[in-house]
Amino acid sequence: MGLSGLEIYKLLPKTNCKECGFPTCLAFAMKLSQKSVELAACPYVSEEAKEKLAASAAPPIRPVTVGADKKKITVGGETVLFRHDKTFFNPPGLVVRIPDTLPAAEITRLAQQVTGYSVERVGLDLSLDGFAVENASGDAAKFAAAVEAVHAVADWPLVLMSPNPQAMEAALPKAGTRPLIYAATADNWEALAGLAKKFKAPLAIKADNLDDLADLSEKVGNAGVQDIVLDPGARGLTDSLAALTQLRRLALKKSFRLLGFPIITFPGEGAVDADEEAILATEFIAKYGGIIVLDRFDPAVLYPLLTLRLNIYTDPQKPIQVSPGVYEIGAPKPESPLLVTTNFSLTYFSVAGEVEASGVPTWLLICDSEGMSVLTAWAAGKFDAEKIAKTVKQFGVADKISHKKIVLPGFVATISGELEEELPGWEIRVGPREAVDISGYLKNFWT
Repeated sequence: MGLSGLEIYKLLPKTNCKECGFPTCLAFAMKLSQKSVELAACPYVSEEAKEKLAASAAPPIRPVTVGADKKKITVGGETVLFRHDKTFFNPPGLVVRIPDTLPAAEITRLAQQVTGYSVERVGLDLSLDGFAVENASGDAAKFAAAVEAVHAVADWPLVLMSPNPQAMEAALPKAGTRPLIYAATADNWEALAGLAKKFKAPLAIKADNLDDLADLSEKVGNAGVQDIVLDPGARGLTDSLAALTQLRRLALKKSFRLLGFPIITFPGEGAVDADEEAILATEFIAKYGGIIVLDRFDPAVLYPLLTLRLNIYTDPQKPIQVSPGVYEIGAPKPESPLLVTTNFSLTYFSVAGEVEASGVPTWLLICDSEGMSVLTAWAAGKFDAEKIAKTVKQFGVADKISHKKIVLPGFVATISGELEEELPGWEIRVGPREAVDISGYLKNFWT
């Protein structure tokens, strides 16, 4: 068990310097005992105290990194069961499996497809994270060649899948920095643990139940491997949900260090078709996959999976938002329409996308609503007549346009009278409720 807040406080410098972001060392100690901050936030803690606090300061689920530099996958490091309690920090890595039985040209083509796939969502570019190269042939030379071919396309994180230590040793020099070795079992763990130490690579371990998984974790840890990824062996919807939830609870609620590691999952192995693989992948994104190995590259499935991951791993207390200001869409002129909305990213990109599609050059005024949508911000008092009028004046809107007309979102039509009082001489218009109707409004009603 970890130290209590008071026990941690006794080991801190007690300067109350506030440089950690907390008013007192005691407040910092309490947060440290709850695993909600890192010891590194204290700039004056002694080396002796660091050693004593190492266990209490360590996150209950060890962060593990696969790959390096700009393109890497970091998983683990989570401190809560539910994102509304705090937030989830490290989104799961989505990787595509490539068996070494494919022809060389097909391996290269598939790797290029994966690295070339990217979609835009609320101003962010979403993409896949890496590859899982499988020694399906059982041949060490083919495995090494496949790994080399994939790595040649892009220096992306790799999961190397082979139970054969000889094949793994042949492939590791071709794999770039910190590939994940998959998977050590009761039969081969000593050899694979030796390779993990030699190549400074993380190691996945696999067992059919949690007791055996914990036993294997202890053996691998005692052999000197610290960066471990768990595979509990479950593949179906129900048994996977039970196993992954148990692992998360044991790590967070029981501080069971032997199972306090991120998890690798294989939705394609528990699925009978593409639809079921997508369902399983959805489950693993939510509960609680660290690396998710997909058997199929299907853009129609990937987009909703990437969107789900973005939504779940966005801090619920800090919505994605854009900067307040006046945005020009389609080179507007002084006589062009002026619309106003909030700075919630999804709202902004929905409105901006519809305005751009309309072909009508438009000024778009974005108010600071602390990242809330129109109705939510209005209900919270963050998007009212006073805020809109203040934003109009703050960004000098009157100097950019030759008219005094502003279009409100239809859902807040009730504040039009108040806005007339806040902006004397302005004509307050009410636009559509839904972004999809903006194009028709601009073309048919603005003039």
